Amino acid sequence: MGIGYHGLQFLRFGAKHGQFGRVATIGRQGLFLDKSEVRSLIDVGADYKHEEYCDSLLRQHFGAKCVDSWDYSDYEGASHIADMNKPLKNVPSAYDTVIDAGSLEHVYNAPQAFVNVSELCRDGGQILHVSPANNFCGHGFWQFSPELFFSLYCESNGYTGTRVFLASEYRTDIWYEVEKPNNGQRANVISFTPVCVLCRTVKARKSCHESVQQSDYMHIWQQDVSIQPEVEVRPMWRAKIRSALRTSALVDLAYMFYIELSGKRSLSSRNPHLTARSVDSLAR
Repeated sequence: MGIGYHGLQFLRFGAKHGQFGRVATIGRQGLFLDKSEVRSLIDVGADYKHEEYCDSLLRQHFGAKCVDSWDYSDYEGASHIADMNKPLKNVPSAYDTVIDAGSLEHVYNAPQAFVNVSELCRDGGQILHVSPANNFCGHGFWQFSPELFFSLYCESNGYTGTRVFLASEYRTDIWYEVEKPNNGQRANVISFTPVCVLCRTVKARKSCHESVQQSDYMHIWQQDVSIQPEVEVRPMWRAKIRSALRTSALVDLAYMFYIELSGKRSLSSRNPHLTARSVDSLAR
């Protein structure tokens, strides 16, 4: 759990669109950047004191009035000890900003954890997620799809202004904004590199998580005729050829270059569901 490069940039994005005010973090959020890296991204001032956790940075630079952390254990000195697998008890007055920077993937009961995040957020407050998407298998229990955030944080469930981005761990200048799936289409994204999903939403009113369904199936169920969901078919002959040729790392490397150049399996704006956005312009 912690704020890395994309996490810090996404905090800047959140601050650009809303006041941080009273902040709740899910888990005690470490600061996974050194002092020079922080200074290269934000103007923290000459008196900036680099610390292990992000609390003082949120107060001093982002204007947070207070920073409370919610965690299962007190091993990192969290403000509140609570099991996110279960409904929260004795929640104080709701927060203006709730930050999940790599926590919910470690919670087994993810649906309840998302409910808890919303319970912590006041009406009109913002929720920020920086979560694992592709190629984080083994990091936690879950890897999250953009579809989840679009289907959960929809207007009918009490949210507004939901935006979702994908960020490669190997590229810092570009985020790919994900187009909201509609008309029964899926925003399928396959990548070679580790990818984070970034989501900002505003809790417009009391939220409801009782009806969260995948959008393409919702589209099918609302039609009068039978429509099959969009499925990508991958011919087996490709896998057989690769298996036969897989005698050295050079074959894999050549294949990766082919895929990257073709745009078929790469995180790029050639994917019809993604639009490249400059991180600097989004976060400045």
